[in-house]
Amino acid sequence: MLFTFDVRPERQELIPAVRHVDGTARVQTIRRDQNPRYYDLLSAFKQRTGVPVLVNTSFNTRGEPIVCTPRDAIESFWTSPLDALAIGSFLVEKPAT
Repeated sequence: MLFTFDVRPERQELIPAVRHVDGTARVQTIRRDQNPRYYDLLSAFKQRTGVPVLVNTSFNTRGEPIVCTPRDAIESFWTSPLDALAIGSFLVEKPAT
C-alpha cells in the first residue's frame, strides 16, 4: 500500500471509508492463490453489495495499542462500536439491541 490511485468519480460515494479527501485511495490487490479465504471473502462481499472493496486497517481503539492476539481482538471488539469480528473461520457478533 505504498501508492495512491485516483478513485473514479462515479465510485467515490460507494467507498467513503477508503477514499481520501483528495479523491485518492491506497490500493492493495490480492489473487486467490495468495490467500484463498480472504479472496473469497472479498468476492462474496462484492457479490452481495456490488462493491469489490474492503477496508484494510490496523485494529485498535482510541488510546489503546494495536491488537496483536485473538484475545486482544475480542477485548477490543466488546468495547468498540463494531457489530461483528471475524477471526480466521470464526465470526463473533454482538447481540442486536
